Amino acid sequence: MRTLQVDLGERSYPIYIGGGLLSQAGDYFARHGLSAKSPVLIVTDDNVAPLHLKQVEESLRQAGYSTVVKIVPAGEKSKSLDVFEDVMTAAIEGGLDRKSAVVALGGGVVGDLAGFVAASYMRGVPFVQMPTTILAHDSSVGGKVAVNHRLAKNMIGAFYQPEMVLYDVDTLQTLPEREVRAGLAEVVKHGLIWDEAFTSWCREHTAELLALDPEALGYALTKGCEIKAHVVSRDERENGLRAILNLGHTIGHAIEAIAGYGEYLHGEAISIGMAAAALISVNRGADRSLYEETTSILRGFGLPTIMPEQLDEDKIIGAMMHDKKFKEQQLVFILPKSIGKVEIVSDVKVEEVRRVIRELKEEGQHV
Repeated sequence: MRTLQVDLGERSYPIYIGGGLLSQAGDYFARHGLSAKSPVLIVTDDNVAPLHLKQVEESLRQAGYSTVVKIVPAGEKSKSLDVFEDVMTAAIEGGLDRKSAVVALGGGVVGDLAGFVAASYMRGVPFVQMPTTILAHDSSVGGKVAVNHRLAKNMIGAFYQPEMVLYDVDTLQTLPEREVRAGLAEVVKHGLIWDEAFTSWCREHTAELLALDPEALGYALTKGCEIKAHVVSRDERENGLRAILNLGHTIGHAIEAIAGYGEYLHGEAISIGMAAAALISVNRGADRSLYEETTSILRGFGLPTIMPEQLDEDKIIGAMMHDKKFKEQQLVFILPKSIGKVEIVSDVKVEEVRRVIRELKEEGQHV
């Protein structure tokens, strides 16, 4: 098992990465001083519940905890105010108090939703992340919790750190292939923003990662969590450096919003966004090889790098204007300078984005 630490002073917490951790959940709760006198709310979805809920409940009960369970529909559409209200109702009816913990058992959607519930219920109760997807190695770390608005992704939320992240990598063996590929987009992203050597390692170990080889996957997830923990520890509330974690997200979030949440998995949309960011850099003078290398590694993982023809250019631009990264009438982009290095750019013009959208649609015509 590997243990990492997110250093945030009194809000610091550990990330545990290893096999069989869900069956030890009760021990970890006790070790971290979570109250056994108050009910624990487990939030999960209808894909994850049949696979992993029972062992978590049993482990907690054996350690003296009582549980309340709320199962939500799988998919991005559960990150809504309506489902948020349903979960809050379950918390109230279940008798949760200020010492109760909220557990997110699932992927990024469940983590964001349950985290926002934890941040809001009685103005904040303890929160535990139990990610069950590759993508959640990113979303479960750093304390960003939110639900979507129909006009913009993650627009309603908070910064709220968990007590711990309990990452049982055995759960990843049950993931569908499409979810595996989409999750690995965020693994690659961590290399592209911070570590050229790790990016090269991902390229060299693509086959092992896609096959969920335990050793390769354990290393990649730990490395990704290390990079994110390091960045978050230096800038918890995204006042500067943390924004680099949004590589690919400016256009990616817009794609998710206008296509209808769930049409494109988060990692798929972000992959297109990372290709777009690299192409903007090329149009601003970077060597063409930056775009070619970026798209090559993403395609190696079976990820999309072209703009879907059916997505309307004006609607993409409109969705970007609603995004949190639209500040003072300027589009803020994270643009690569080279593999492993990025910069925060706040003067990207709408015309530049339109050009790239058209270029990426034209790329699709040649595939």
